[in-house]
Amino acid sequence: MSKTINNNSLDNQPIDTQLHTNPTKPIENIVIVGGGTAGWITAGTLAAKLKKQHDKNFSVTLIESANVAPIGVGEGTWPTMRRTLKNMGIRETDFIRQCHVSFKQGAKFCQWVTGKKDDFYYHPLMLPESAGQDDVSAYWQAIQFPYMAHSSHSNNAADQQSFSMLLSPQQAICEAGLAPKLITTAEYDAIANYAYHLDAGCFSEFLKQHCINQLNVNHVVDDVIGISNDDSGDISCLTTKQHSDIYGDLFIDCSGFKSLLLGEHYQVPFKSCQDILFVDSAIAVQVPYEDENSPIASHTISTAQTAGWIWDIGLSSRRGVGHVYASKYISEQAATEQLKQYLSPTVADVEQLTFRKIDINPGHREKFWHKNCVAVGLSAGFLEPLEASALLLVEISANMIAQQLPANRACMDIVAERFNQTFLYRWDRIIDFLKLHYMLTQRNDSPFWVDNRDPKTIPQSLQTLLELWRYQLPSDNDFTHATEVFPAASYQYVLYGMGFKTQAPHWGISTQAKDAATAVFDKVAQDTAQLQHNLVSNRALINLIKQYGLQRV
Repeated sequence: MSKTINNNSLDNQPIDTQLHTNPTKPIENIVIVGGGTAGWITAGTLAAKLKKQHDKNFSVTLIESANVAPIGVGEGTWPTMRRTLKNMGIRETDFIRQCHVSFKQGAKFCQWVTGKKDDFYYHPLMLPESAGQDDVSAYWQAIQFPYMAHSSHSNNAADQQSFSMLLSPQQAICEAGLAPKLITTAEYDAIANYAYHLDAGCFSEFLKQHCINQLNVNHVVDDVIGISNDDSGDISCLTTKQHSDIYGDLFIDCSGFKSLLLGEHYQVPFKSCQDILFVDSAIAVQVPYEDENSPIASHTISTAQTAGWIWDIGLSSRRGVGHVYASKYISEQAATEQLKQYLSPTVADVEQLTFRKIDINPGHREKFWHKNCVAVGLSAGFLEPLEASALLLVEISANMIAQQLPANRACMDIVAERFNQTFLYRWDRIIDFLKLHYMLTQRNDSPFWVDNRDPKTIPQSLQTLLELWRYQLPSDNDFTHATEVFPAASYQYVLYGMGFKTQAPHWGISTQAKDAATAVFDKVAQDTAQLQHNLVSNRALINLIKQYGLQRV
C-alpha cells in the first residue's frame, strides 16, 4: 500500500493511490510546481531540449496558483541568459520589445571602498584582455601601487591605471552609456559581452506564452492541496482543488520561498548564511524616467549605504531601484529615508512613489534534489541581489536537469547526488564571492562595514584564497571545478577594484613581460577608441530594435 504525507499547509484529507515506483519505468512526465521566472525558465529549458531530441512519450506540466503573486524583482541577468533564450527558440527582438529590456554590460560599485562620492570600480562582463596572461596583471600591480585611486573622471591619471580601465574597454563603454552591439549585429551576437536588465513580471508572462504555444508545456492554473507519496517515499501525485490528481515521474519545486515540495513536504532543512551575509531586507520601487528619451545606463549601479547598498537598474520603460539592508544595523524607516535621499536628485516627487518591503532570509536548502523532487529558484534558496546570481542559478539548475535528465528512477539517485554536490559547491562559491565585496572595504563609518571585516564572518575557504592571492595572482587553477560561476577574472575585477594588493613576484618582471603588458594596454586603448566611435547609446539601439528588429541568427 502507498502512504500519504500531508502538511499543515495542505488539505488534511488523505489521498489514496496505488501507484508504486517502478525503477525501470522511463521518466516521461515532469511536473513543475510554481510559475514565475524560475518555473517558466525551467519548463522552457526542459521542453525545448526534449522536443529537439525526442518525438514522443514525454510531457512537461506546470502548475501555478492564481492566488500567489510573484516576487518580481529579479531584473538583472548574466550573459548566460542569451544562450538560455536562444535554446528555447525565442527571438531576441521579441524578447527586447515585450519585456522592457535594456542591455547590461556589468556592474558599477560606488562608495564601497572608502565611502567617498568619487569612489567607484567596475566589474565588467568582458574578460580582461590579459586573461590567462599572469605577467600582464603582475605588471599592472607593479605600476599601480601606491597610486590606487577612484575618480569619476576617465581622464584622471589614476583612473586610467585602474585594472578594469586598462584591461577592458567595457568600463569606458558603460561610462559613455553605449550599447554592446549594433543594429546590424545578429540576434544574441555581441561586440562587447552583455546580459540584460528586464521587467520580471513581463518576462514571466512572455516565457509562459512561448512555453505554452511553442513548446507544448501543459499549463494548469490551480492550487495544490495535497501531496501523495508511493511506498518508496517518492512523490506520486499532487492533488489540486479543481484538477484532481496530477501524476508525475519527476517533480520540480519552483514554488518560491514557500518551498512547498522540498521544504514543507520533505522537510529538507534550510541552511542560513546570515552570519556571513548580513542583509535581510529590501525596499523596492519603480521609478519613471523624466521622458521617453532619457538615457539608459548600460550597467547595474550599486551604491553602498551605511548598512547595505542601493541597486539602480535601467530598463527601457523605467528604472528599478531598491535598498538592500541589514535590519540589525538600520531601521526600515531610516533605510527608506536613505533610498528617498538617493532618488531625490532625479525624481521630482519622491513621496508619490510606491515602496515595497521584501524580507530576505539569506541561505539555501541543505540539499536540492531529494527522492524524485528537485528545487529550483527561491525554493532552493536565495542570498541577495548583489551580482544577480538568482536568475543565473535558475538557468544553470534547469540546464543541468535537462542535460542529465535521468532515463528512469533506477539512475535518478546517481544524478541527484551529482546535482547536490555540484550546487552545494556553487552556492558556497557564490557566498564567498559576495562576501568579498563587503570584507575588502575600508569604510569605518558604521558598524555594518566594520563587522563585515571581522574574520569570524568570513568563510575559511575565502580567507585561504585571500592569503594565497597576497602572493600570487588569482587563477582559474585556484578552483576545483572546471566551470565556475565566477571565474578568476571576476575575482580580479573586485579585488583590484577595491584596492587589494598582490605582492610583486620576488624574482621581478622581465623586460619581455613589460613589453607584452604594454602591448595589451595599447590594444585595449585602441579597441576602446574604436568602440566609442562606432557604438550608439543604449537608448538609441533599443529604439532601433523596436522599430526594425535585429537580424535573425
